Amino acid sequence: MMTSRDLLIRNAEVDGVSGLDVRIVDSRIEAVGPGLCAASDELDARGGALIPGLIDHHIHLLATAARADSLALDTVRTQAEFLARLREYAAARAPGSWVRAVGYHERMAGLLSRHDLDQLVPLHPLRVQHQTGSLWMLNSQALAMVAGGEIPPSVERDGAGSPTGRIWRGDAWLAERLGATPPAFAPLGARLAALGVTGLMDASVSTDDKSAAILANAHRAGELPQRLALMSGGFLTERPDAFRIGPLKIMLDEHNLPPLDDIVRRIGMARSWRRRVAVHCVTAAELALTLAAFETAGAEPGDRIEHGGMIPADAIGVVAGLGLTVVTQPGFVFERGDRYLADIDPTEHCDLYRCASLLSAGVPVASSSDAPYSAPDPWAAMRAAVGRRTRDGLPLGVEERVSASIALGLHLGGFDAPGGHCREVAPGDPADLCLLKAPRREALAALSSDLVAATIIQGKIAYREVHFG
Repeated sequence: MMTSRDLLIRNAEVDGVSGLDVRIVDSRIEAVGPGLCAASDELDARGGALIPGLIDHHIHLLATAARADSLALDTVRTQAEFLARLREYAAARAPGSWVRAVGYHERMAGLLSRHDLDQLVPLHPLRVQHQTGSLWMLNSQALAMVAGGEIPPSVERDGAGSPTGRIWRGDAWLAERLGATPPAFAPLGARLAALGVTGLMDASVSTDDKSAAILANAHRAGELPQRLALMSGGFLTERPDAFRIGPLKIMLDEHNLPPLDDIVRRIGMARSWRRRVAVHCVTAAELALTLAAFETAGAEPGDRIEHGGMIPADAIGVVAGLGLTVVTQPGFVFERGDRYLADIDPTEHCDLYRCASLLSAGVPVASSSDAPYSAPDPWAAMRAAVGRRTRDGLPLGVEERVSASIALGLHLGGFDAPGGHCREVAPGDPADLCLLKAPRREALAALSSDLVAATIIQGKIAYREVHFG
């Protein structure tokens, strides 16, 4: 016979009211109030704020877990630094073993070919990923290891028909050819729990039943304790015990945009599966095509624009009128802002990763990391949404700043309504919670992951800081 599992969180601040206790039975909140009777397991909040757990509404879990065994290039500024770090990393690995680098941008050393990479790393198969995630660059040794069978159009060729080493949007083909074992998820799950993250929406268009099974097994094993929702570019089999099915993902690339009718057809396919639609929109051209498609096919509540990297002012009203949600990444303002300042016309700086103007127009907005292409720390994203400062401390689109309270709220909408009503700490609600070391006012002033004291997911303590509670 199964017995109920109960947890009592004592002396917490809930919705600005201090001195409250919160009783959790199994996976739900049973009661909130002062002086609740004892439970089998208790946690002293010490006056800290208890808030709903944070949700990352757009993350790529397989790629983020794999990043742990990769050379991260995100902070590299010069060609000399790029060359030095790549050679140092390769020299520390056994000859013949793979070298995987991520976070590259052509400002470092140009658009690399296999011949360029052969000179840099001659003793290892090497693959370098562009920071957008749209491009892999392989040296000749790496190309030889993935060759064989039918070569897809994503493998770029030169005028003579030979592969250049550049593979565009070819992740699924590469994964099939590499036959790699799944990465370890436990370190990522633990890290996210320590950040107060209780929910994850995987936004990978390449997700199929095979990769979904990998994530489902990681969740069942407790390696990824967070609640999961998965997007996909095609049909996905339900696994209610492990994840919920998210929107159908449509990937757009400004350099190879599909016909409008093709997007309309895919929206119709999503409707036949009773799914919402999420469209990758980084550029203004991608957004324009997306809005035209929704105007033609019809939009439904929960349909999403992913990223909203560039949203011109005259498009805001259209987005609002269609009832679309924008799932954006304020963290890019900090992490890539200095490059944006250098590369993008100053008149368009306010179009980058909008937030305040969308909210003012009534557009639901949710925040996310897009990890591994940005850090998976939601508190860093909140600080970027509030400050709109680059890594060098320069302002970028300051008109789009929001308050700390709003920045926090961008992570508190549910899976089904990101950017909608913030979840609450109330009887009957799921026990997915983040306990902070300070009252809400102090936490909003700091917006730091250092203030996370404990994380509860489905009624279980997934993270507790040593010596707390």
